[in-house]
Amino acid sequence: MPSAATPAIGVLVAAGVAHEVLRYEHDPRTDAFGDEAVAHLGASAGVSADQIFKTLVIAIPTGLAVACLPVPYQLSLKAAAAALGVSRAEMADRSAAERSSGYVIGGISPLGQRKRLPTVVDDSALAWDRVLCSAGKRGLEVSLAPQDLVRLTNAVTADILAV
Repeated sequence: MPSAATPAIGVLVAAGVAHEVLRYEHDPRTDAFGDEAVAHLGASAGVSADQIFKTLVIAIPTGLAVACLPVPYQLSLKAAAAALGVSRAEMADRSAAERSSGYVIGGISPLGQRKRLPTVVDDSALAWDRVLCSAGKRGLEVSLAPQDLVRLTNAVTADILAV
């Protein structure tokens, strides 16, 4: 696979960030994208489901934003809004998320988006030496240090998991 197969991978290469691209066979019949990544990569890559992060695009009063959190958990929209310093948040419309990010749902990476959006990463990421997130295509994940994910997305970190 070329080193810059997606814009997300291109960002990592350009920044000189150590990373590993992990591929799995995406089933086009599924829309449980995070669960699929966990099922394929959890055991084979030797990582916990809590290390595999999903990327959600949310709508805030000032536009769109990004929330990254472990696949097994639900997002607290209230906590994400607070972390981003806004009054409220809701899930973004699918087409708006795809248009803004330049990626398709299930392959939205927090890295290399068409338009850089305010981003919050769940602070549990910092407990791991490596986390996985979408590399910008269904069936493609990237493993990197959580500090690099936070730095390259200019993210804030906070507890954004629903109780």
